[in-house]
Amino acid sequence: MTQDELKTLVGQAALQYVKPGSIVGVGTGSTVDKFIDALAASDIKVAGAVSSSVRSTERMKALGIPVLDAAEVQSLGVYIDGADEIDHGGHMIKGGGAALTREKIVADLAQQFVCIADESKLVQALGKFPLPVEVIPMAAAQLARRFAAQGGVATLRAGVVTDNGCHILDVTGLQITDPRAFEADVNQWPGVVTVGVFARNRASVCLLGTSEGVKTLSFD
Repeated sequence: MTQDELKTLVGQAALQYVKPGSIVGVGTGSTVDKFIDALAASDIKVAGAVSSSVRSTERMKALGIPVLDAAEVQSLGVYIDGADEIDHGGHMIKGGGAALTREKIVADLAQQFVCIADESKLVQALGKFPLPVEVIPMAAAQLARRFAAQGGVATLRAGVVTDNGCHILDVTGLQITDPRAFEADVNQWPGVVTVGVFARNRASVCLLGTSEGVKTLSFD
């Protein structure tokens, strides 16, 4: 199967985690687009969705799925989103679509994070995919130097301004063996809005699209 077909499979498989009448958290990206399409085409009627990006909000509204502001919601049963990388502990790198801060906010509202991805995203250790870091613009050069001191090469993502009006640094050359400690450390650096390591808000479940179908990985 093609990568697009695998994304369609996992998007449909995620419907089993959506309860009728509930409010669902929805991420952003090409795999999530497949989930949104599957939800709109299904018989599952949700009370609404909390979206992590303008892109997903527009897609859901166009398909008739009500979108609620995060401030209106105290908690979510489930948050469904993709990942740029996921390890065997459910830790992820996210932010390829520049929506990492809002994704982390919505994930923090949810009792369960269901990651939908194709098998190319499963890795032994995070870091091969360039790590996105949302930063305050005036701090970008200073933060690039801090990453360089750790062996990373930080590049400003050209022409990108996030939904929050900030910039993205993409950092290569890292191998993140302790995602939770790394996330906690980098989030404290002045000028960092959010680092794209999702360890505190790691996945509970990963629906992985493979050539043999959808595999379910569960994380304690």
